[in-house]
Amino acid sequence: MEINAQTQLCGLLGNPVDHSLSPAIHNAAFRQLGLNFVYLAFPVQDLEGAVRGIRALGHIRGLSVTIPHKVAILPLLDSVETTAKHIGSVNTIVKDRGMLVGSNTDASGAIQALQQGGVERSGQRVVILGSGGAARAIAFGLCVEGKISHLTLLGIDDKERTALAHDLRAKTSIPLGEASLTLESLQSALSHTQLLIHCTPIGMHPKVEESCVPKHLLHRDLTVMDIVYNPLNTRLLQDAQAAGCRTIQGIDMFLHQAVGQFELWTGESAPIEVMRNVLTSHFS
Repeated sequence: MEINAQTQLCGLLGNPVDHSLSPAIHNAAFRQLGLNFVYLAFPVQDLEGAVRGIRALGHIRGLSVTIPHKVAILPLLDSVETTAKHIGSVNTIVKDRGMLVGSNTDASGAIQALQQGGVERSGQRVVILGSGGAARAIAFGLCVEGKISHLTLLGIDDKERTALAHDLRAKTSIPLGEASLTLESLQSALSHTQLLIHCTPIGMHPKVEESCVPKHLLHRDLTVMDIVYNPLNTRLLQDAQAAGCRTIQGIDMFLHQAVGQFELWTGESAPIEVMRNVLTSHFS
């Protein structure tokens, strides 16, 4: 599709953004469907100035938001979708008739990845490792959905973890436990858990041999999802596969959060396999 005076602009607001795969994913999807859209990555330090520019310029349709702006952008928007408001962060903006509407497709992307992986969430006991932005989004997504029976948060940062636990208890009704991430807390929690979701950076490139879960704690009744997607098959996932666990790669959540963004901006069904191929080719 030739860029012209009617081209709709989508983009990424963050700092840094040089490493982002979002332009490759979204532009491939726009081309596949023949949509007159283009996606660019914008390194942004002055967030308020950027938002003023977005409001002033025509033909801007939507934005992705990444580190360090996911929380800071909330008060600059006209409205925020309920789950994103509970999470306390936004990763997607739709510009609709001049109004900026915030959403969080990290939550819906994780749930979609679990669903596509054949994971039955009803009545499941879940353990989330970590308490940062991704853990917060996934925890709220699962608790707001209301299907799981219990959630345990095991985090490295005590202040961050207790704040997330407080927010979940205040805004959802799912029974909740929380503790520091230790060998003892892992052993206790995983012995009666059906779904483990890893949301820390441990195991990410270049430290690909690291895992915060000793392999002897993994059991075949456990589904393990690792949101780290570089490498595709982390040490945790390799250990889980060896133990007979069902596994879900981080690339699936990354893909489905991008699919959610694409569909909010365009109103079209995303070409998922085209987007997946862009991602997998980058890591192959």
